[in-house]
Amino acid sequence: MSLYSQRGVSAQKEEVHKATEKLDQGLFPNAFCKIYPDYLGGDANWVNLMHADGAGTKSILAYLYWKETGDISVWKGIAQDAIVMNIDDLLCVGIHDNLLFSSTIDRNKRLIPGEVLEAIIHGTQEFFDELKGYGVNIHYLGGETADVGDVVRSIAVNGTMAARWPKNKLVTNDRIQPGDLIIGFSSAGKTSYESVYNSGIGSNGLTSARHDALHKSYAASFPESFDTGLNDQVVYIGPHKMTDAVEVAGYGKMDMGHLLLSPTRTYAPLLKVLLGEYFEDIHGLVHNSGGGQTKCLKYLPAPYRIIKDHLFEPPVVFEMLKLASGSDWREMYQVFNMGHRLDLFTSEASAEKLIRAGKAFGIETQVIGRVEASETKELSLKCPDDTYVQY
Repeated sequence: MSLYSQRGVSAQKEEVHKATEKLDQGLFPNAFCKIYPDYLGGDANWVNLMHADGAGTKSILAYLYWKETGDISVWKGIAQDAIVMNIDDLLCVGIHDNLLFSSTIDRNKRLIPGEVLEAIIHGTQEFFDELKGYGVNIHYLGGETADVGDVVRSIAVNGTMAARWPKNKLVTNDRIQPGDLIIGFSSAGKTSYESVYNSGIGSNGLTSARHDALHKSYAASFPESFDTGLNDQVVYIGPHKMTDAVEVAGYGKMDMGHLLLSPTRTYAPLLKVLLGEYFEDIHGLVHNSGGGQTKCLKYLPAPYRIIKDHLFEPPVVFEMLKLASGSDWREMYQVFNMGHRLDLFTSEASAEKLIRAGKAFGIETQVIGRVEASETKELSLKCPDDTYVQY
């Protein structure tokens, strides 16, 4: 059994999918988000969407870093994580403007004071203001903030995003076909719209990242930061403290805490351009969140074979996590994005101009794979040691 499973989490969310398998799949079952008729406006040419997601257990890392250093600024990053995990999913069905957002924050008031709530709420609005400068308008409609210490050990930061959108401007993934190339957009580095280096960690796999990277002393100092029913052998088994310095090639030194807490990069400024200028060239979009590089298998319109044989070199944070955990490549690529969080499917003729658009934002961009005909849905992935894993 993998370390991820032993910690009570699942990269593939099998039980969640089983619980929801009988629900209405919406108008376009292969789309990245569930799409419904226009119940709000009653127009057959429009659709409605509502999506919920959040920062997950990354908020626990923010809690540890804040308690250890007193740096409250890390909570703005958690606000961004909760937003990006919503908007970047919706971007993958073509929605890039005029969205509604409602936040849900559950806290243990005994441990999380009002100043943390203020940092998250103000950080939410600040991030929306930044996106507005790129033509992505999100309207903050408030939400629910609840003191539920009997339920939540520290804090959970989530959100819900809704939109009404024209049907003829949707990306449904139904146009993905054999011969398509897959363009990957890096999750690490520093884009033109980011102020500091981003480790690329995103908001998935953070339960394993936290326990694999951080030292056992965190278990004794912060028992509220983990499920005390877990086997001690999978709890905080790493070598690092949050304040340990890490050398990042080309960017100097960062501490381990900031590598693990790098706010999830949004691709909204980029996709605002791509969906506006190159909509017809986009055959499909997949946000490599839960399930990492295997996420694409769920959204194929037919039993195609995906070959990812030119992936990005894993950024330093993933190298460190692999070394600390002893995980094999198969599990690493299934749990983490490993260096890029957005797959774009397009024709060979269109690839170069889409790559140029990504690079114009300072995003490392390249063809990372292709689509082939097959009798079953399958993924073949080339690892950094030149071996292949199959899913």
